[in-house]
Amino acid sequence: MTHRILLPGLTRRGLLTGAAGAATLAVAPQLRSPAVAQKAPLKVGLMLPYTGTYAKLGQFIDNGFRLYVEQKGGKLGGREITFVQVDDESKPEAATDNMNRLVGREKVDVVVGTVHSGVAMAMVKVARDNNTLLIIPNAGANDATGPQCAANIFRTSFSNWQPSYPMGKVVFDAGLKNVATITWRYAAGAESTGAFKENFTKQGGKIVEEMTLPFPEVEFQALLTRIATLKPDAVFSFFAGGGAVKFVKDYAAAGLNKTIPLYGSGFLTDGVLEAQGEAANGMKTTLHYADNLDNPANKAFLAAFKAKTKMDGDIYAVQGFDSAALLDVGLNAVGGDDKARDKMIDAMAKAKIDSPRGPLSFNKAHNPIQHIYLREVRNGRNEFVSIAHESLDDPARGCRMA
Repeated sequence: MTHRILLPGLTRRGLLTGAAGAATLAVAPQLRSPAVAQKAPLKVGLMLPYTGTYAKLGQFIDNGFRLYVEQKGGKLGGREITFVQVDDESKPEAATDNMNRLVGREKVDVVVGTVHSGVAMAMVKVARDNNTLLIIPNAGANDATGPQCAANIFRTSFSNWQPSYPMGKVVFDAGLKNVATITWRYAAGAESTGAFKENFTKQGGKIVEEMTLPFPEVEFQALLTRIATLKPDAVFSFFAGGGAVKFVKDYAAAGLNKTIPLYGSGFLTDGVLEAQGEAANGMKTTLHYADNLDNPANKAFLAAFKAKTKMDGDIYAVQGFDSAALLDVGLNAVGGDDKARDKMIDAMAKAKIDSPRGPLSFNKAHNPIQHIYLREVRNGRNEFVSIAHESLDDPARGCRMA
């Protein structure tokens, strides 16, 4: 069952889009212990972008989470699951009110969200203040599992540092020594390009210029002209969603891809390849997933996601799927009793998940430890090239959690 909150700025069309795949689940009868049978359904708050630049990303996370729950018969840890869905619209200024509404008025038991790092950090503050269990299925703000880490906060995606750091060595090893960076002027952009710069300069490379523009602006022409003037060996970029589509197409339209190779964090091409078309061909990115990973979990996931949504699964769907898997680990450890928080959190912290992305575990800050893959765009897919860094563990700088 899903309860949707209609907030200011959420159109009827956006609500209907966000509701895709949210129909009431048919739950197969199962024998339950008396203790679990007496419990009300566990209420999961999905605070994601269902409209705006990141709408598709939010919907894929939503669909991935629901797919896992459906595969478990509508239950996690034997506990029936219901949903309360909020469109955060990727607006940090509305995040605190939205989160307080979920936790206070709707009294959800756990919150899953979100995509935008600025929104996520507002959610982290409320979760810390109210001791609400929060699972972050995308936003990579380093602080969430750094200085703001907490026992009740988990991330099933990545830190912004994580996918971009290995690309520094990849680019340097390709013989490209002078590189420009370009991104939006916000936390995710700064942290992603910063991680690339950290490793690239450590190898001996030089950053010739760091270019930014306000989020979510997509007028790239002035910066593309600047790149043409600079003539760096390569460009490293961080964009996602609709902005990534326009940047890659504009870069190719300017003819820059013929002489200055474009590299990026995997979000530059993930989930948007169809829209980018031929402009993305041959681009290399690093991420914790590749479309053609050859493992049983990924093959099963892609088949199930396609059957459910008629769309091809991607990393956003995987992160939603794994968020539900992590919650399932915690609830199974306590027989569905989410009030046994210490035992539940301890089990989640020790979880080892056979994810479609490969082996997934968690560090002391509850950030994923995972492989980062080098991928190349071929045949309309982000195809596996190699493991750029095996079992990469974010340094969790500033986290004081034991």
